[in-house]
Amino acid sequence: MKKIKRQYIRAQPWFSILSASIVFGVLSISVFGQTVDTKKLAADLEPEIRRAMIEGKIPSATVALVSGDKVIWTGAYGESNLLARTPATESTVYLIGSTFKAMSTVALLQLMEEGKFKLDDPVSKYLDFTIQGDDPKNPVTFRHLLTHTSGLEGDFGAVPLWSNEAPMKLDDYVRKSLKVAHPPMTKVEYSNAAFTFVGYLVEKLSGVPYRQYIQEHIFKPLEMTNTAFDPTPDMDERLSEPYVVDEKTGLQMATVRVRAAVFPAGIVYGTVLDQANWLILNLNNGVFKGKRIISEATMEQMFTRQFDQFKGGIEGIWGNETAGFGLTWWTQVKDGDRYFAHSGSLSGYTAFLLGNRDRKFGFAILTNGNRAHPHLFKLADRAMELMKKYSVGQKTAVASPTTAGDKK
Repeated sequence: MKKIKRQYIRAQPWFSILSASIVFGVLSISVFGQTVDTKKLAADLEPEIRRAMIEGKIPSATVALVSGDKVIWTGAYGESNLLARTPATESTVYLIGSTFKAMSTVALLQLMEEGKFKLDDPVSKYLDFTIQGDDPKNPVTFRHLLTHTSGLEGDFGAVPLWSNEAPMKLDDYVRKSLKVAHPPMTKVEYSNAAFTFVGYLVEKLSGVPYRQYIQEHIFKPLEMTNTAFDPTPDMDERLSEPYVVDEKTGLQMATVRVRAAVFPAGIVYGTVLDQANWLILNLNNGVFKGKRIISEATMEQMFTRQFDQFKGGIEGIWGNETAGFGLTWWTQVKDGDRYFAHSGSLSGYTAFLLGNRDRKFGFAILTNGNRAHPHLFKLADRAMELMKKYSVGQKTAVASPTTAGDKK
């Protein structure tokens, strides 16, 4: 890879960087029997957001809070481009990273609901080629792909956005690059390759190009008009600059934008309001604005920890002793409530989504901070605490009391 010219930005005083704040709130919103006082919530939450940005060295962030089927509050902080001193807004575009993976999963499971396959079917049953290393006596299944237990290796091969290396076709990638490195269910090992394969399976089982399927069955029905694999010209005008902190100088350094050599592991762009729409679908068991996108039973599977032997936290970065992978979503039970979550990151960007299924509260954040995960996790937990603190009413009823356990 050719050397990329690095752009250094002198660190602005944090009180200056964080002064650009836009907050859109409603004093109180009643949702599913609960009332959230967003004025009080914002008064407590905003200092926490600023603290997380300082501690995490995050140039800008956009935040959205969801209750039930509505966005109840948004905030935007810092500067999306430090050189141009561009303030972040709720319309600022960021890389959403692996928060996209569950969208691919919903697309695949829609096809399952059409009878195209079953979760525990060997994927080889639907292929006209053999995956390298796949053992017919212990084959890779769809469930393995969606729980990072497939043993598949092979990266998505990020390359500079302006390189001359054209993206590899999905068909070429899965035939040439996929390899089972160790038997399925040996361990949980996060696999971008598995989700590139999910994209291929969506395409093959639907008969529709992957990107087209996602646009028609995920983005469009969820009104995610500012989410795309390739930013539109309008989105590009609102795109945040990715930054990393130079270890020697401590200065924010603009870093190279990347694209995937093959889709769709997670190099997708979007806004926090679109992320909020995605949360609304999940918090409402597959329904968005009265439209059912996927069945409640399938959503329940997505939120249920699949394998007890792998419980106890996600890659050592998130979750308590109850945590584990559902079907792509991270899951855990905390203080009697059921949560789902997922982060996303690439160089210069970190994103996070957190949902409380029982209270139907959701938290979304997009940033152009680098590897800021622990700060976003802590902030999300605090936001949930404040939504509980400033809400009145009982927990929202849910369809199933299942909290954890092996697949049904």
